[in-house]
Amino acid sequence: MTDQTTQTETTLHLPAVPGVSGATLEARRISAWFGDHKVLDRVSLTMPAGLVTALIGPSGCGKSTFLRILNRMHELVPSASLAGEVLVDDQDIYAAGQRLTEARRTIGMVFQKPNPFPAMSIYDNVTSGLKLTGTRMNGDAKDDLVEECLAKAGLWKEVRDRLRQPGGALSGGQQQRLCIARSLAVRPKVLLMDEPCSALDPTSTRRIEETIRELAHEVTIVIVTHNMQQAARVSDQCAFFLAEQGTPGAIVEHGPTDTMFASPSDPRTSDYVEGRFG
Repeated sequence: MTDQTTQTETTLHLPAVPGVSGATLEARRISAWFGDHKVLDRVSLTMPAGLVTALIGPSGCGKSTFLRILNRMHELVPSASLAGEVLVDDQDIYAAGQRLTEARRTIGMVFQKPNPFPAMSIYDNVTSGLKLTGTRMNGDAKDDLVEECLAKAGLWKEVRDRLRQPGGALSGGQQQRLCIARSLAVRPKVLLMDEPCSALDPTSTRRIEETIRELAHEVTIVIVTHNMQQAARVSDQCAFFLAEQGTPGAIVEHGPTDTMFASPSDPRTSDYVEGRFG
């Protein structure tokens, strides 16, 4: 498609944290359309391993679309199209020959509304991704995996005595942590989270935020949030998206979270993080 707009291209160059097992995720010149409507314009952003990246900005600026592009969910929309590259440790997930299932295994997603399989047991929810990825395990290995993933998601102590009960019987916050455990079971390198706490109570939100910080050393996390306090608490760096006067979404500013909140370089960033709009 012909690009008629000019936006400042932005790339974040913060180093990955040594000794972590996540992957560096890099978006290069990402543009996106729904039909003829352009919603993102040449967005470039590096999300290093070992750091939590928060995508912030008002509704309609393209944050969630960008997030879905990062694990090839955007292409599920019939009218959707995109341009650009998404690299995981320098491998483009959109390159010819790259399998969709491998992209989804490498880059997991946790959605705004908890979506466990309600009639499936807690145990089977955690292991459900193994069949989809062709991973075979014996009973003992599965048991160990379920305990490990539920523990990492902060849920093991609450459910260890009822693993065969339906996942749909859990509270909303527990269901969201179950979804995190399910995502972790296929050993992703990156975990994307689209407003994972927006439907949860403060106690559940706090537990999810603790889980995010605990997981950051082993999986790269990218989170969309409208909660500025949450972004400040959980992220190491932020990217501020904005779509103004009918233009496609683009990154206004990005950098370490402390800097973005204390001394942003763009007045629009300051206005947004201080709650003057959005």
